[in-house]
Amino acid sequence: MPAAVYVGDGALSVQDVPVPTVGATDALVAVSHCGVCGTDLHLVLENRARPGSVLGHEWAGTVVDVGPEVRGWDVGARVVAGPTPGCGSCRACRRGRPSVCLRREVPDFLAFRGAFSQLVTVPATQLLTIPDGLSTRAAALTEPTAIALHTISLSGARPDDRILITGGGPVGLLTLAVLLSRGVTDVTMVEPSPRRRQRATDIGAREVIVPDDLPEGPMGRTVDAPFTVAFECSGQARAAAAALDQLDYAGTLVLVGTGHELPRINHNRMIILELTIVGAFNYDTDGFSHALQLLASGSMPIDLLVEPEDVTLGGLSAAMDALAKGEIAGKVLVRPEVSP
Repeated sequence: MPAAVYVGDGALSVQDVPVPTVGATDALVAVSHCGVCGTDLHLVLENRARPGSVLGHEWAGTVVDVGPEVRGWDVGARVVAGPTPGCGSCRACRRGRPSVCLRREVPDFLAFRGAFSQLVTVPATQLLTIPDGLSTRAAALTEPTAIALHTISLSGARPDDRILITGGGPVGLLTLAVLLSRGVTDVTMVEPSPRRRQRATDIGAREVIVPDDLPEGPMGRTVDAPFTVAFECSGQARAAAAALDQLDYAGTLVLVGTGHELPRINHNRMIILELTIVGAFNYDTDGFSHALQLLASGSMPIDLLVEPEDVTLGGLSAAMDALAKGEIAGKVLVRPEVSP
């Protein structure tokens, strides 16, 4: 089957790879669409992936085969795959954070066999049914939507809060949309790209500004119009420092975007204003189920969150470059086909 294979030096190549073997408790799924995640960009464009690996983890598809011990799943079922469950009893799991289960093996992200390919195998116990009212293509947003739900859950954001989002790429736009769906409407987006600023406006941000519009935090007190919660979605070190400067007393900064440049944190400001910084990694308990329900509810502007044109495997490299440059606003979905 064809797949986009990382070959080193920031390059992908469409190659024929073996169809994965279906284990006794596995399902074989034909991938309909797979979203391009920021992690994929870092692994490829920063030469962090292992040559020979196939990336892609934000997928939805259709079951085409099941192992002999699988029960309850039929060929033709439209599905997404949730994460490996936590142990359910450790401190992290008891607090609803199974993605950092204390008894889970450390994942080898570089050994992951992903969905920038036509077929994937997954333990059948991880499958979730796509609701009838949700297209398989739109269901490829399930995983990033689950992350946005987890991010907002960690933040404690409420409808009466004033929210800042730094970074209006696919992650920031999805965070904005989920906040709006929960009745949190006073949201300001900070983004240098005009295309992404316009998309944030279209989705419903109350204000959209450029990074230079953010004031520098004065010593020992807040800026004139502070925010209660800030979501840093760009992965840029300067954005994290600027977001911290915008917080009100007892405000919270949630770090969502990853990046190689480490931010400098003003610990004196954190002490005086009693600020909180928290990292958001993956999902709440039942995060995928809640994400599917939200996407199927009709309250999410899916057409604004996803780019209208799919890319095929051969166009993935160019799409990654455009995403990294801020030339694309929404989520890029890959249809695992080979263009003529």
